Amino acid sequence: MFTIFNSKLTTIFLDPNSSTNYNSVTDDEKVNVILSPSLYWVKKLSLPVNSVKDAKKLLPSLFEDTLPDGDYSYSVYKSGDEFFIFAYEDKLILDTLSQSGILFSNVKNVYFAQSELQDIKGALKINESQSIEVEHGIVILVPCCWMEESGELNLSDVTLSDHSVSLQQYSHIIDNSSLYKICAILLVLSFLIFSEYFITLKKTEHVLELKEELYEKYKLKSTTLQNVSMLKKYRDVHSRQIKIREYMSYILSLNLKNGEKLSKLSVKNGILSAEFIGISEAVASRIQAKMQSKKVQFETEMKNTRLHLEMML
Repeated sequence: MFTIFNSKLTTIFLDPNSSTNYNSVTDDEKVNVILSPSLYWVKKLSLPVNSVKDAKKLLPSLFEDTLPDGDYSYSVYKSGDEFFIFAYEDKLILDTLSQSGILFSNVKNVYFAQSELQDIKGALKINESQSIEVEHGIVILVPCCWMEESGELNLSDVTLSDHSVSLQQYSHIIDNSSLYKICAILLVLSFLIFSEYFITLKKTEHVLELKEELYEKYKLKSTTLQNVSMLKKYRDVHSRQIKIREYMSYILSLNLKNGEKLSKLSVKNGILSAEFIGISEAVASRIQAKMQSKKVQFETEMKNTRLHLEMML
């Protein structure tokens, strides 16, 4: 009984003591909500400021000795030379919407009864036990039995004002002051992360430049795979050269007597070959024993006094 339907929006009067349920509001339908005086606190004051912006700074202190404990949001608008100031609990309004079958996502605008119904005449019934009327410019709740009612509230005659308010869904979880602090911390962290990223990016660019210079200086291949293959090749060459020097040192350190000599020493196809002449069986055995003590892989061939020795590199 407290709704008006039009082609665009539905306007409803939200009162926690009303038995009206709005489950008929579809998911894609938007509604305007007028709050019952039971859902907010209001004062009409003359303030030593001229603008609404300046008045907003005073709101918490103006309600300081009036409000019970709770998490409140504040609003204000100016009418003539006076200010209408409001305090309301977002969670209470959101819970009342939910209990009335209205999804918050379906709410277009929220208004106070004070701003939308201040011109009503007489007492108008809003639920089974309460009516609203205007006293000294303030829309108030009164028991039905106190007043002679002139009828029930009809929103079809109401033209909505510009004095809508915004509800904060999570204000009861975290207050604005804490939210601002968290946002400031996140902003600082974001700046630090971005700075670290920028520094890392610059270092990466410098490393890449050094890499290019190194590749150009040593004429390296363009891909890592090619360079790894080339490195393996050079390591194999290096390892083979070390073995050549070691094995040659073993051969050259042999104590040969007169008539015994090294006639040939060569490297070919991964084999170090040495040929001795004037070698007896006893000397050949001594040479073989030394190679075995050095853990060298070798093969020997003895013909007369000629010893041929091959060592695998």
